[in-house]
Amino acid sequence: METFNLEALGIINPKAVYRNLGPAQLTEHALRRGEGELMNTGALVVKTGKYTGRSAKDKFIVDSEGTHDKVAWGDVNFKISKEKFDAIKSKVVAYLQGREIFIFDGMAGADPAYTMKFRIVNELASQNLFIHQLLIRPTKEELENFGEADFTVIAAPGFKCIPEIDGTRSEAAILLDYDRRIAVICGSQYSGEIKKTVFSTMNYYLPLNGILPMHSSANMDPVTKETAVFFGLSGTGKTTLSADPNRMLIGDDEHGWTDNGIFNMEGGCYAKCIHLSKEGEPEIYNAIKFGSLVENVVIDPETRMPDYDDASLAENSRVGYPIDYIPNAAIPSVGGIPKTVIFLTADSFGVLPPISRLTTDAAMYQFVTGFTSKVAGTEIGITEPVPTFSTLFGEPFMPLDASVYANMLGEKIEKYGTKVYLVNTGWTGGPYGVGSRMKLKYTRAMVTAALNDEFDNVEFKHDDRFNLEVPQSCPNVPSEIMNPRDTWADKDAYDAQADKLAKMFDDNFTKKYPNMPANIVNAGPKPLK
Repeated sequence: METFNLEALGIINPKAVYRNLGPAQLTEHALRRGEGELMNTGALVVKTGKYTGRSAKDKFIVDSEGTHDKVAWGDVNFKISKEKFDAIKSKVVAYLQGREIFIFDGMAGADPAYTMKFRIVNELASQNLFIHQLLIRPTKEELENFGEADFTVIAAPGFKCIPEIDGTRSEAAILLDYDRRIAVICGSQYSGEIKKTVFSTMNYYLPLNGILPMHSSANMDPVTKETAVFFGLSGTGKTTLSADPNRMLIGDDEHGWTDNGIFNMEGGCYAKCIHLSKEGEPEIYNAIKFGSLVENVVIDPETRMPDYDDASLAENSRVGYPIDYIPNAAIPSVGGIPKTVIFLTADSFGVLPPISRLTTDAAMYQFVTGFTSKVAGTEIGITEPVPTFSTLFGEPFMPLDASVYANMLGEKIEKYGTKVYLVNTGWTGGPYGVGSRMKLKYTRAMVTAALNDEFDNVEFKHDDRFNLEVPQSCPNVPSEIMNPRDTWADKDAYDAQADKLAKMFDDNFTKKYPNMPANIVNAGPKPLK
């Protein structure tokens, strides 16, 4: 085992320090410390306790000289003073004295020209296993020459904040200091906080160097090497549609777009487990093996078999594994300039076309808007479709003003002639409760047609209400579903529902982005009545 000196962080008397242990050693340490158990496949299973998902309201960014005029402060990026940050960090460091410490020195950014070195300091061996598999793992030579990290993350879930004293909202806190290049995570054992802290950090620094960070999946044609990027919020099909057995997976969640192409920021995947099946998602199912970290999945105490349908611990059960656990993964995780960008939305109002082509201005509008919708019955009090607008399809992780990212996307689309499509994986023939979910085989056929340029020679019809160009035919898709109004029995009901959603788009954009240029504003939906 290799030890490492942590005196620079103020941790002067740890019980032991372990640096860049492998999955076998980390699994052994986690089991010894009682952090988890093994399932039948050899994967390590842990329970994360109170926090089974990200705690967005507990994330703070230090308001400093360097960040004050860059960060888009508000309801997503909350301020914390340098003094409060330092006070909490000092307490966390004191808490770690006399404990075992696990370090992972790794990288984010598969393109060597834009790689950042991260040092992750963990209280838990299980979380160190997670980040070992999620970030890019250094070679022996790279580790020997690692030097100082570009950014350090300290994760101590056992330390609980006291809001009245520490100035936090709860016992959990995710604190980022971009000027001093350090973050502290405490109070939450949910490993996604570490992953998204790294992502948020990359999203702060990359645009300053002309690189567009994207909350997206990406894949590549194995023959032509043409790449495609898929943006989408939870439940829209981002992972499912990018995990195409006929294409190579570049990454499932976080990418950067440079003048040379795209690169995966990570070296692993973090997939949902709820209702997972070998038939439905075989790649993810088979990746849950030794070396994987599974969170909040119920395990039979005798057979060690998982029950992926049991949500008693969490609806948001997860698994983290290295990307090379996926058979068709592209290694290294880089690709060329995206030929196609797909925006995914699950419209439970049932009024958006199943696929439409976007102009550059419309693409910037939809990118900034980040629309999907919740359905009736998914949450208490929801009796009809509820729109969800998440800026850039990843608002919680984008610290800069939305226009910075939107302008970069627009410039790249124009420069490289990238085609952009909006794909509705939601409802057709009526809203949720009346219509039906778009068949996956039709959505796959439309995405394939977009990737293969099969819409270049078909007729398009302009949708005046939603400002979209709608193809009138697609191979292997019934032409009658291409225009959503045609699928509704009650045309007046469609018009009313469509106007309602268009107004929601318009109201949201007017409220959140009052300073956007007119060309982008005018590219969005407007009710007809």
